[in-house]
Amino acid sequence: MPAVPPNTPSAQTPAAAPSVDQSPQAAAEKAPADAQTSKTIPAPPGSITEEEVKQMLLGKALYLRGGYLDNNLTFGEHGTLIGHSPQGSYTLSGIQIDRVRLTKHKLELEGARYGLHFLGALPYEDPTKAVDRVKITPKKKVLRITIDREMVVTPKKKKENKEVQVKSRWIWHKAGGPTTAEPAEPPPSEPAELSEVDQLKASIAATPADERPADAASVTTTTSPVHAANLLREALDRIFAQGFDERLMASMPEFWKLYYQAVAAKSDYRPTDPAVLRQNTVDKKAQLVSKFEPESNEFAQANGVAGMALYHAVIGADGKPKEIAVARPIGFGLDENAVAAIRKATFEPAIKDGKPVPVLLDLVVQFRIYSKRTAEVIKPEANKPTEPILPGPYSVPHPPPDPDR
Repeated sequence: MPAVPPNTPSAQTPAAAPSVDQSPQAAAEKAPADAQTSKTIPAPPGSITEEEVKQMLLGKALYLRGGYLDNNLTFGEHGTLIGHSPQGSYTLSGIQIDRVRLTKHKLELEGARYGLHFLGALPYEDPTKAVDRVKITPKKKVLRITIDREMVVTPKKKKENKEVQVKSRWIWHKAGGPTTAEPAEPPPSEPAELSEVDQLKASIAATPADERPADAASVTTTTSPVHAANLLREALDRIFAQGFDERLMASMPEFWKLYYQAVAAKSDYRPTDPAVLRQNTVDKKAQLVSKFEPESNEFAQANGVAGMALYHAVIGADGKPKEIAVARPIGFGLDENAVAAIRKATFEPAIKDGKPVPVLLDLVVQFRIYSKRTAEVIKPEANKPTEPILPGPYSVPHPPPDPDR
C-alpha cells in the first residue's frame, strides 16, 4: 500500500482514542481486531518488492533471451519457458516493459516487442549508431509475460522431546509440586501446523484463479524471503538481457558473431582460413548458378522494412558455401533468411592455375515489400520487345520475364 503523503488529511488526523467510559479490558480486547483489519502489512525482511522490479525493468532497452516470438509467454520460477513458442532472430526480440504487477505467486509484465532495423552501415562505420528500434507489437495488443514465484512458508515448530517433558515433570514434583493423584489440567490445544507442501496447496487454493502460478506442480517452497527474492532475480536475468551483453552474443549464430567481432575490431570481415582467396586474385571467379530468393517475413512486411543487405560467403573448392558473415545487415529477422538461402544455393567454384580454390564472394540481397498489386504478374504489351533486367555489381542475377505468362 503506498504511503500517505504527510500533507493529506488522513495523515494529519490522529488515531481515534478510546472513549472515556471504555474499560481497559475492553480496549485491550478491541486492539487485536483493529490490527488484523489493517491492510498495511510490511514485507518480510529481504523479500523483493514491486518497486524494485519496476526499477529493474521499466524504461530499459531489454532483449528477450531465446528469441521467443509469442505475445503470451509464461516462465517457471527458474526462468524456463512453460509450453512452446516459435523462436526468431534477436533483431525481433527487443522488449520494453510498461507495466509490472507482483503478486504472491507470480510476476506479471506487460509491454511491447521491438524490431531492430539497420540502416546500412558497415562494421567499421559503427553500425550500432545506425539502427532504428521499431515497435512491432500491433496496436491494441500487448506482450504479456508471467513468471512463477517460489513461495515463502512458515517453518514447522519442532516438538519438544517427550523424555525431556517427563523428566521436567519429575523434577518439578521433587521440588515440591502437586502430589495429588488428580492429573494436572492439560494446556489448551493448539491448531495443527501445516507442512510446507500443505501451506503451498492452501495458499494456491485461496488465491484468485488469475493470480495462481501457471505450473503449480513445479513451484517450490522456502522459509527464506531472501532465497525467494534471489531466485526471482535470477529468473529475470535468464529471461531478459539488460542491453547487448556477452551472453546474448554467445547465443547467436556464427554469422552474427563474425559480424560483431568485426564491429569490435572496427574492421571488415576476414575469413578464418587464411588460404581463402579474393575474387580478383583468381583466374575464374566463383558464380551463383542456382535460383536465389531469400524470403521476407510478416514483421518486415507489416512495418515496411525493405532494402539491400550485404553478406560475405566463403565458397569452397567444392562449390559449397562454408563460412558466412553478415557485412551490412538489415535486421528484422531478414538476415537469417538470407543466410539460410545462401546455404541452400549452388555455386560454381573459383579456378586458379586450373584448380578449384576457395574464394570470398560478396552477395548483395534485395528485400522488397510485397502487396496484392506488386505480386501480380504483368504481361508485356503486344509487339513490344521485352527489355532485359540487368543485375548490379555483386548482386543476385534475376531471370528475364517469360513472355508466354
